Amino acid sequence: MSRFLNVLRSWLLMVSVIAMGNTVQSFRDHSFLSEKLYTGTPEFVNGLQARTFGIWTLLSSIIRCACAIDIQNKTLYHITLWTFVLALGHFLSEAFIYKTAPLTIGVMAPLIVASFSILGMLIGFQCIPESQEEVGARQKKRN
Repeated sequence: MSRFLNVLRSWLLMVSVIAMGNTVQSFRDHSFLSEKLYTGTPEFVNGLQARTFGIWTLLSSIIRCACAIDIQNKTLYHITLWTFVLALGHFLSEAFIYKTAPLTIGVMAPLIVASFSILGMLIGFQCIPESQEEVGARQKKRN
């Protein structure tokens, strides 16, 4: 396995552990979200919204951790990449469209993590070896 994929695995594991911490925080005290993320409209943040955010974050964390363990699984790799694309889209839309999450450090951090993760995973595509089935299918198409 390439050195880059090993670094990417470590990154995914670290991001996954941090997300688990955010999940716990979302369930423990919903004011975390209104004080750190959705500061533009803190009155919209309630316990239900915080728990929903927590479940979404937990699911993303589990997917990212699974990818760190089995990084050569291309389907899992694609799904993991999409978790970052969705996170980036969510925070950008909350910041610029809905204006619920102004660009504070609490919002910039997930934007930066999602952006670097997307970039790293796109680069990592080149490092994942092709399976025997893919090589065989490509050779059949040539014939």
